[in-house]
Amino acid sequence: MSEKAFFSSSAPILELHDVHMHFGGVVALKGVKAHISRGIIQSIIGPNGAGKTTLLNCISGLLKPTSGAVIFRGESIQGKPPHEIARRGLSRTFQHVALFPHMSVWENVMVGRHARTRAGFWAAGFRLAFMRREEARIREDAEAWLAFAGLQDARDLPAGALPLGKQKILEIARALATDPLMILLDEPAGGLNTRETEELGELLRRIQHKGVTVVLVEHDMNLVMDISDRILVLHFGQVLASGTPEEIKDNPSVIQAYLGEDWGNGAGELG
Repeated sequence: MSEKAFFSSSAPILELHDVHMHFGGVVALKGVKAHISRGIIQSIIGPNGAGKTTLLNCISGLLKPTSGAVIFRGESIQGKPPHEIARRGLSRTFQHVALFPHMSVWENVMVGRHARTRAGFWAAGFRLAFMRREEARIREDAEAWLAFAGLQDARDLPAGALPLGKQKILEIARALATDPLMILLDEPAGGLNTRETEELGELLRRIQHKGVTVVLVEHDMNLVMDISDRILVLHFGQVLASGTPEEIKDNPSVIQAYLGEDWGNGAGELG
């Protein structure tokens, strides 16, 4: 499907067809099937060891599925290298913050923006002038993403000097600087306090309003139920349930396997 045809259709931005992932004798994913619509916030939940991060790794190219297909924007991407998948418009963050701690906040965002530069592909005679214009655009775009994420006041601080909550926001801003159509977030609320989690939720809604599809692996059920359009539940590497937050929170199988009978009574964060 051409890019023009894809965006004029109602096709999902991401399709998972019978995805399996084996590590020797360990089966981490067992026939995962899912369709993710464009422009939504899609959460993936489940117990520790359910295969959530493994699934993100298969989507983003860090792992090649043992079998099955990963279709992004109408094209198969399983087995393609991460940088190639990123250039097609898919970016991600990781469970553990992976910033450049001694570089400034602004420089960290510029690193993400440089992933979109085309200067290296131009003929030598035009390269210098083009690179100057490209660098100016990169700087302007980095400033804009800092403002979008609410980090402009910290632009000159070393990234490692930020509190954890701001570091996680910075990592998301760096991922956004690649101009993704979809962003994968692996436990962005991990270690955050209540106020930081609220700020994260507000940022995710702003990202969605820009038309970016958000795929979120998260244990904070209050956050998940508050911001998600759809929720996919994994259990022992298989899809246990899929639906709206209302459908998931009332699903007896999900309650038994993961949420627990009293999850809504102060048990909003699960391990």
